[in-house]
Amino acid sequence: MSVKRFETIVKNDKRTVNAWVMYDWANSVYVLSITSAIFPVYYNTVTKVNGGTIVEVLGMKFENTGIYSINLGIAFGIVALISPLVSSVADYIGNHRAFMRFFCYMGVLGCLGLYFFDSIESIHWGLACTLIATVGYAGSIVFYNSYLPAIVTEDRMDKTSAKGFSYGYFGSTLLLLLNLFMIMNKDLFGVTDTTLMPRISFLMTGIWWLGFSQITFSRLPKGIYEKRTTGRNLLNGYHELQKVWHFLKSAVQLRTFLLSFFFYIMGVQTVMFMAASFGEKEVHLTVTQLIVTILLLQFLGILGAFIFSWVSKKLGNFKALTIAIVIWIFICLGAFFIRNPLDFYIAAFFIGLVMGGIQSLSRSTYSKLIPQTENNAGYFSFYDVCEKLAMMFGLLLWGLLDDWTGSMRNAIMALFVWFVIGLALMIWIQRMKAGKTVELTVD
Repeated sequence: MSVKRFETIVKNDKRTVNAWVMYDWANSVYVLSITSAIFPVYYNTVTKVNGGTIVEVLGMKFENTGIYSINLGIAFGIVALISPLVSSVADYIGNHRAFMRFFCYMGVLGCLGLYFFDSIESIHWGLACTLIATVGYAGSIVFYNSYLPAIVTEDRMDKTSAKGFSYGYFGSTLLLLLNLFMIMNKDLFGVTDTTLMPRISFLMTGIWWLGFSQITFSRLPKGIYEKRTTGRNLLNGYHELQKVWHFLKSAVQLRTFLLSFFFYIMGVQTVMFMAASFGEKEVHLTVTQLIVTILLLQFLGILGAFIFSWVSKKLGNFKALTIAIVIWIFICLGAFFIRNPLDFYIAAFFIGLVMGGIQSLSRSTYSKLIPQTENNAGYFSFYDVCEKLAMMFGLLLWGLLDDWTGSMRNAIMALFVWFVIGLALMIWIQRMKAGKTVELTVD
């Protein structure tokens, strides 16, 4: 196979880096408004029937929060299934930006479609739009992440990754505040329909995502590299994935990191997606209390991303990740006993400190572990498949436990187990490294 670069990417170029981090600014409004703050509370309110929480979907009865979690799990399962294919095809044709744009626009359409989810009668439409938005968001992140090792040098990966997360926190918080102002002051706009302002916030989320992503698409390189070869694109794409798989068989440290990542990110992402529902349903927080909690998470997330970037610089990536996982374990133990808003705020404080940090560090650590290659999207496909499969299993299990037992508290102990397994594997990586039994190092 012949390989030809069609575009020279100057690493650490300020204009390119700023364009890359702006996609975090653009897409994080989905994470905050749709998955964390407004939509979960709106969904729980709309799907209550005569004060009950049992809904009928496809002829079967579920807890409303249970089917919501299961629906999200299915969405991430779809992304896990298709991302290896689309990533390898993007590598083959040399146009990662086009695939990133496609999934971005899919996510935007899902957000816009939620405007028409206004009652329990349209629950199938609401769940379908949520699934579409989630697939679009997660699919675009596959290509977004693959640009990181191509646009910055290794010594700047931690800082750039943290900068992206901080941009996302700032941008999404700004839109959240605007949306919440409209929702809580609907009388100023002469609105009597209690569902209208939340539904307008879903429209604004899609418009924000669409608009600011244009900055990214106008400045990011078309692709990381271009490959010209004979044969069918589909088969060549699978061939690239096969090469990555063979490399992972011999890269013990990288393979173990991915396994550890699978378990601890399962817990992290499940908490992020279901925290608002837990607070509303189990702790009976008011909308105002949930808003305070989500904003606390956002600002602490910004601080936490840079704190753990600093810790990793001082102690190394693996030790910094170990510290973060240990904190998550104690969070799970404490969360099981949450009974009032103060308990919830305390848990949110610690979640905020480690939420952004562990995600940012995981992304930059993996960027350092992969070899110098012209198959970045292929390697990041494995990373994203690992994450999406973890999210699928985590959300499905959470939803099933919630549905079977009628309480989310029982699912919390599952999170505890996942973090413990992730911690054990992370410690094993460090022991292997200390024994100099592997060929790859991070710090």
